[in-house]
Amino acid sequence: MHFSRRTNWNTEQSELARAHRMRVEAGLPIADLTASNPTRCGFTYPADLLSALVNAKALDYDPQPRGLVEARQAICEYYAGHRAQVGPEQIVLTTSTSEAYSYLFRLLCDPGGEIIVPQPGYPLFDFLVVLDDVRLKPAPLVYDHGWQIDPEGFRRAITPASRAIVLVHPNNPTGHFTKLWEAEELAILCREFSLSLIVDEVFLDYGFAPGHADRVSSFAAGLEGVPVFVVSGLSKIAGLPQMKAAWIVATGTEECAALDRIEVIADTFLSMNAPVQWAMPKWLENRWGIQMQIRERVANNLAELDRQLANEGIVRRLEVEGGWYAVLRIAALRPDETTARELLDRGVWVHPGYFFGMPESGWLVLSLLGPEREFTRGVTETLGCLRAHQNGNDSGVAPEVQL
Repeated sequence: MHFSRRTNWNTEQSELARAHRMRVEAGLPIADLTASNPTRCGFTYPADLLSALVNAKALDYDPQPRGLVEARQAICEYYAGHRAQVGPEQIVLTTSTSEAYSYLFRLLCDPGGEIIVPQPGYPLFDFLVVLDDVRLKPAPLVYDHGWQIDPEGFRRAITPASRAIVLVHPNNPTGHFTKLWEAEELAILCREFSLSLIVDEVFLDYGFAPGHADRVSSFAAGLEGVPVFVVSGLSKIAGLPQMKAAWIVATGTEECAALDRIEVIADTFLSMNAPVQWAMPKWLENRWGIQMQIRERVANNLAELDRQLANEGIVRRLEVEGGWYAVLRIAALRPDETTARELLDRGVWVHPGYFFGMPESGWLVLSLLGPEREFTRGVTETLGCLRAHQNGNDSGVAPEVQL
């Protein structure tokens, strides 16, 4: 049998992943500081949540390529709450943001085209671009009293093969919300080089200090002279990753032509099922309950992390504005994977920073989503481990942040 080169991945588990699997299979305790699935973090969902799936209308097969109008109208109402006026004709439903990305990569790129993605960032795109026969070009986020884009770094990443810039607003895992000046810098680049802007807003509702005047509310409102495609879904908005419900919002230059082409792509796959589409309005309407629980959990865990860090000189928490992760700057005494493995042996599971495109030493990423007692225990053990190793560092102070 001959396999496609695009699937020529190394499917062997890493030593770290294998150690984690073996600890789970052995039934040993783990304080999970990587938790990202809200359905497994102890939140309370309405008892009748699944009743929204029981709709007789779902028995009628009505293959609308862009999705049911009722579901798309509910999404419009969601964006109205973010001061973005969107019409249902601008929306195409997908089963996930991954599928939405794939639609957009196919829309915008011929084989060999390039997509520019800021780093640090979530490592989803590494697989998607290979499957869609396009290439990834990293562009830097920098840290200087807070995360921000580096416009010149983005400019240097652009080549004649570039077709789009991907932005995550707020970024995962840095929690950086795109500011108005950054949006304008990106718009200048997009107009100058005829690029589209793809914006992932899955964490949009999870800002720690919502309402900042210098922050973009939602890119669904558009940017002048720029084709903008916003992707989002119920995985984070309603805490329902298992329902596989997401969408694309298209706005800006050549919007109608783009939507016509996306419609053909969507019509080819017709992937979203009818019961979920009919349930989407109800789930979006009831999103406030789970969002309030998640925001409270994240705020409490962040406060606990800061409380424990207050008397530490060995670790710095970098500024975070949204999402549900925290980035820690630690002394780069050894590879972060080694640190993560030792923490696993102590019963704590963390992300080494390189997982998100950071250097291989000096960075840990913690999820703020897990149960509070488990989070507290995990942070205590993590700081104890780092303190033990830091004792060999003459300065005793965490190094300055450099990316």
